[in-house]
Amino acid sequence: MRSVDVADLAAGVRAGSRQHVARAITLLESSRHEHREQAEELLALVADRTGRAVRVGISGVPGAGKSTFINALGTRLVGRGHRVAVVAVDPSSRRTGGSILGDRTRMGDLAASEAAFVRPSPSGRQLGGVARATRESMLVLEAAGHDVVIVETVGVGQNEIAVSEMVDTFLLLTLARTGDQLQGIKRGILELADVIAVNKADGDGEAAARVAARELAGAMRLMMPGPAARRPPVLTCSALTGAGLDEVWAAVLEHREHLEAEGSLEVRRARQQQDWMWALVDAHLQDAVRDSARVRASRAEVEAAVRSGGTSAVEGAARILRLYADDVRDEAAPGSGRA
Repeated sequence: MRSVDVADLAAGVRAGSRQHVARAITLLESSRHEHREQAEELLALVADRTGRAVRVGISGVPGAGKSTFINALGTRLVGRGHRVAVVAVDPSSRRTGGSILGDRTRMGDLAASEAAFVRPSPSGRQLGGVARATRESMLVLEAAGHDVVIVETVGVGQNEIAVSEMVDTFLLLTLARTGDQLQGIKRGILELADVIAVNKADGDGEAAARVAARELAGAMRLMMPGPAARRPPVLTCSALTGAGLDEVWAAVLEHREHLEAEGSLEVRRARQQQDWMWALVDAHLQDAVRDSARVRASRAEVEAAVRSGGTSAVEGAARILRLYADDVRDEAAPGSGRA
């Protein structure tokens, strides 16, 4: 990445320049120390333009048609005057770090719109597939004037939890299945959902989708008993025909209005800021450990010992942490010139 003029980059983001937004997110995704410092400066310069968008997380079972759904819904919203941004978290290869990054091809209509911005975000090493830069990317997109920001997850692991902790409304997209309609949907993700939509309710699948919606609604009544409990609405829709998409979006807005009415939107976002702070601390500590001089010098040896079975993972981790602690102690010692 070439030299960054942070002030110019921030001005371009605030002006809504797609080129500047793309460069800003590339900066946010960089793990280089100097880029992280520039990213923090950039976010400070655009902070006053953030926090106004409707933030929606979308996840679902494999095959539910998340990207196609987002393309159809986003295109619909753009047609109504909204500016829509999508951060599509893409699974990175554990071996090479490469990503499929195929979401742009499945969101072709939306990606082609000047009022939309679709950004595949490779997940890297982050837990559950959620990229470390996802939160920061959302802020840049809000600063650029996007009033709807959608985060699409890969739909596996613990990424749903991470995404639910950075959005206002968590939408679970599912589909009707033969046999057990609830098969493949874990209780945990149902508990996270604020809105549930059964997709592909079209043609021969429409009746099955309505059955699945009834069964899911019944499951939510069992999971959240009592008249005071707010249960997520369970709707049917078709990304192919557009049927039910208006109702799904209305449910998203109703949930946001519910949060605002009871004063919990600000509380939720404040808690998210706190969680983000600790996530950044964890990420910075991991980077600091990996960048430690003693750790770099001994890392290959320790990893080889763990792979061979001569050293357990617990022992290897303890050794790495001791090496890091020794570096920190040396840096803080009087006369080291680094205190």
